[in-house]
Amino acid sequence: MSIDRLSSSAMDKILNGEVKEKATCVVKFYSNDCHFCHALAEDYREIAEEEEFSDVHFFAFNIHDDEELQQKLKFNGVPTISVISTTEAETPPRVRVMPEPDPPHDHTWYYTKDIKSFIQKEIK
Repeated sequence: MSIDRLSSSAMDKILNGEVKEKATCVVKFYSNDCHFCHALAEDYREIAEEEEFSDVHFFAFNIHDDEELQQKLKFNGVPTISVISTTEAETPPRVRVMPEPDPPHDHTWYYTKDIKSFIQKEIK
């Protein structure tokens, strides 16, 4: 599956519950000047292409498009991985932010196996 870049308005629609279908979205928050974000890109692409995640939508969001989003979703810095689950009902989407790795990977910040585990846990 491909990774689509989310605009600020598209992100707002997802977070405000305007998407009225059941969907699981994985979002990698990034910044153009973050070396971890660039290093993580290939691993993120590979995860998005795995068969077990064929029903999951993968996105990337440049945090500079809406810097207040970090406070709203309660994370600090990039890269950050989040799983957002939307529903058909009039309920707000469920947003989960992946915990910071301890210790972080020297090159990519997150470990691929941890990202996969986080997504697997959230889609069950």
